[in-house]
Amino acid sequence: MQKVVHFEIPADNLERAKKFYSDIFGWQLQDWPLQDGSIYTGARTVEVDETTFIPKEPGAINGGIVQRDAFVKTPQVTVNVPSIDEYAEKITAAGGSIIKAKQEIEGAGYYAYVADSEGNLLGLWEDIKK
Repeated sequence: MQKVVHFEIPADNLERAKKFYSDIFGWQLQDWPLQDGSIYTGARTVEVDETTFIPKEPGAINGGIVQRDAFVKTPQVTVNVPSIDEYAEKITAAGGSIIKAKQEIEGAGYYAYVADSEGNLLGLWEDIKK
């Protein structure tokens, strides 16, 4: 069984959304610069192991607040899979589609956006094999 490991919430106004989620829910938000020059706002909803960044509470996940764009228009969850390429084939065979192809994220893993058979956006995450 593949686990949900992350979420993303899109926003039209990132500063307003960051204030909302930190004020209302107490989430810790941190901006991370990415290789392409953009900024990713991580949303920490639970304490993590500072070495692995894995949530300390079983079943809890962290996520991000992202600029709403052509790919992320609604909140989405990300599922950890052993191989994005393998799961992309399974998804398309089952009536889903690839929305944004697999790309490497800062040496940590690979990420892709797919749509399920109902058109819902999902993220796929593949850890880099070490």
